[in-house]
Amino acid sequence: MQVAVTSSGPLQGRRVAVVGLGALSCAGVGVDALWQALQKDTAPESKRVAPFNTDHIGGPKELRRLDPFSLYGLMAADEAWRQSGLEGPLLDAACVVTTGIGGLQTVLEQVRVLNEKGPARVSPFMVPMMMPNAASAAVSMRFLLGGPCETVTTACAAGTHAIGNAARMVASGRSTVAVADGAEAVLVQIAESGFRNMTALSSSEFSRPFDVDRDGFVMGEGAGVMVLEEWEHAHARGATILAEVIGAASTADAYHITAPDPQGSGAIRCMRLALADAGVGAADVSHINAHGTSTPLNDLAESMAMRQVFADAVPAVTSIKGHLGHSLAAAGALEGVVSVLSLVNQSIPPTAGTTVIDPEIGLDVVLGEARRAELDVVLSNSFGFGGHNGSVVFRRYRG
Repeated sequence: MQVAVTSSGPLQGRRVAVVGLGALSCAGVGVDALWQALQKDTAPESKRVAPFNTDHIGGPKELRRLDPFSLYGLMAADEAWRQSGLEGPLLDAACVVTTGIGGLQTVLEQVRVLNEKGPARVSPFMVPMMMPNAASAAVSMRFLLGGPCETVTTACAAGTHAIGNAARMVASGRSTVAVADGAEAVLVQIAESGFRNMTALSSSEFSRPFDVDRDGFVMGEGAGVMVLEEWEHAHARGATILAEVIGAASTADAYHITAPDPQGSGAIRCMRLALADAGVGAADVSHINAHGTSTPLNDLAESMAMRQVFADAVPAVTSIKGHLGHSLAAAGALEGVVSVLSLVNQSIPPTAGTTVIDPEIGLDVVLGEARRAELDVVLSNSFGFGGHNGSVVFRRYRG
């Protein structure tokens, strides 16, 4: 059955400005460290977030009650919030923070305590630390955001869904400001073992998106954040507008719990719906920040979907997972941040780790060095276990 693609118009309402960006990754602390790392065709060997200073975001007692995923989300949110120039309390401001797994490190630590010391020694803070909505709660309390405070857990599509959901809240008039955040911290043995035993991870420990020799993804961690604001409100207070969110969509493959639909049908519908939502055509897209996990099935299905949507004119593609690894729910949020940075800098980062494009891929994948380009509209894609698809469309700030 053919499904007609129509625009329901959630982003056809009020315009949505991006006024703040934050990032934490294996590239370092902050957006500048991320962007500089992405200019190289080599990647950090470790995909772990290095130790960082937290003195400016809370006291030791307060921060000890946060699982690392919440701490990562809060750290990146602080950077984005400071850049935005906004101040709380803002009673209608929304907060949408995503995670794929939540406080796994807290769970593992408290299971160890239970086994070694008994049930009486299990921390009373275990539940509020492990719950997936802990990060959204922490961000809303830190910046006094009194509007919708929600958590999206759609696996590796969640970061992109956070941006789309937050943008809709602003566009619809429900919120004047919204924080979209994706955070993940599951670089622990049990998670790695689970992914490895399902043959999702690279046996060579090397991420090479779209490469002929790709053999799986490499796990990463971190957080990406953007602060969104109603366009006229941002202008009125003299905010620096970095870009505009003009469309977003979410679909399901309805096919398999882990494998993508080999025909890419869900991804095709998602991209087309996002473009329709944005009111732009395929020919208007300057660049695609791809999901590009480095798994044989995902990269092939995604490339087929892009070729279907864009026909013989697929714009230049990159995947930052060659640099950062795959940080699950944080991935789409970081890729959204990088999409905005590409618009600001008019430059597409190279895909690290990739040397020979698989002939079946059939895409213009940016390799070797950053590519200067005239970028106006960027599409960012994310796809997750469960068949979740997410696409978001950004446009450069035109003054």
